[in-house]
Amino acid sequence: MTTLNLPPYDVKLRGTREKPEIFDFLRRRYVALTPEEWVRQHFVHFLIDHKGYPKGLLGNEIELKIGEKRLRCDSILYNNVLAPRMIMEYKAPSVAITQKVFNQISTYNLLLHVDYLIVSNGLQHYCCRMDNAQGQYEFLNDIPDYCHL
Repeated sequence: MTTLNLPPYDVKLRGTREKPEIFDFLRRRYVALTPEEWVRQHFVHFLIDHKGYPKGLLGNEIELKIGEKRLRCDSILYNNVLAPRMIMEYKAPSVAITQKVFNQISTYNLLLHVDYLIVSNGLQHYCCRMDNAQGQYEFLNDIPDYCHL
């Protein structure tokens, strides 16, 4: 797998060369190891181990429903009363972060109205602080520590 612009962690792998799997400690199971999953697992560990995000307030692959349509947020950070606070969208390292990616995560936010959006392909990371009432956003220079949210 590609070396990412994220700190390493003790990766747990299993499976075969044709069907490798990586352990997702938030879902408590092994999942297919794809380039996007490689980014997700590294990013979630980065948030917990280096930014102080509580493991118990994070969820991976969260389903949203818009009428009959079903969408999946890659990761969500909840607050202490389990209301969504931050949405994270991951792409494979080979996928450029474009306006299309921001449009995708913005669609999720039309439902959730979170305070922060993060997009990462493991090499580049973008974080926006949202002002949903004003319909505005501000790009931040860094991913904030949990204590500064």
